[in-house]
Amino acid sequence: MTTKAVDLRSDTVTRPTAGMRQAMAAAPLGDDVFGDDPSVNALQEKIASALGFEAALFVPTGTQGNLCGVLSHCQRGDEYIVGQMAHCYRWEGGGAAVFGSVQPQPVAHQPDGSLALSDIEEAIKPDDPHFARTRLLALENTLGGKLLPVAYVQEATAFAKEKGLARHLDGARLFNAAVAQASTGSARTVLDEARRIAQCFDSVSVCFSKGLGAPVGSALCGSREFIARAKRVRKMAGGAMRQAGMLAAAASYALDHHIERLAQDHVLARRLAEGLAGIDGVLVEPPQTNMVFVDLTGAAREKSAGLITHLAGEGVLATGLYRLRFATHLDVDAAGIDRAIAAMRRYFDQA
Repeated sequence: MTTKAVDLRSDTVTRPTAGMRQAMAAAPLGDDVFGDDPSVNALQEKIASALGFEAALFVPTGTQGNLCGVLSHCQRGDEYIVGQMAHCYRWEGGGAAVFGSVQPQPVAHQPDGSLALSDIEEAIKPDDPHFARTRLLALENTLGGKLLPVAYVQEATAFAKEKGLARHLDGARLFNAAVAQASTGSARTVLDEARRIAQCFDSVSVCFSKGLGAPVGSALCGSREFIARAKRVRKMAGGAMRQAGMLAAAASYALDHHIERLAQDHVLARRLAEGLAGIDGVLVEPPQTNMVFVDLTGAAREKSAGLITHLAGEGVLATGLYRLRFATHLDVDAAGIDRAIAAMRRYFDQA
């Protein structure tokens, strides 16, 4: 594996495994717009059942899953409360506002990635025509690789329900969170943990094309009525696909074979963090899942301009400038991590 580039830019860069390709090639197909693609239907039933929902909708991307979710909870003139660094607010092109006239109300994150209940309460608008109508609380787990504490998720979603708000989870890396929770000595399985998180929400978007390794796709889960609304939004957004069963088969294979192995990615993230520790001016944030964030300070910051080019020259792909993000995934092994560590240390003359 180390003869090719070690790609740590994101866990979205994974390629289908041989077994996944076989499942895709063998997938029975239909026309999903007519609702008769058996592979899509099987995937939707599988993920909905796994997370404890009545129904699910297969969509091309996590961005579209969140868009369908927000627009199915909210109408024009409504708003949703969301964290400043949440993906569905910061990195999805303002879709809810642009396409749905739904106003985001961002609030600051606490150091652990949570939103303070007092900040959520303060953001809720009174029932007055001067204000947008606050309809939804959107959380993300994991957020920047950080695991939202279970107790917080339960408290925040219960608080939102008490205030009359719907609750949506951007669970793009929900299974990373579930694996991390299961590894803490809980008697629950990874699927139990995923379901425990998901059941705090009215809707959940789950991504198959990140750590789970499928080439394309996410699923939005919720009640049958909610998914019926989301299906209409998906159509308007151009997300209704025809013989999508080949893609659904890849996602289904990922659910069957790639969830438990996420623990390996977390181990490799820790290996990377430990290997980078001690370099002058390189501050490594201890990883909780598969993301390693590195802040460059002092002399390391002054020397940062050529770092990404240097790493690429040594066959290591990464992103960032003064703050770097490395993501481990199923196409990275221990040798690749050691290669990345050595390249970083050589750049900063700390080999």
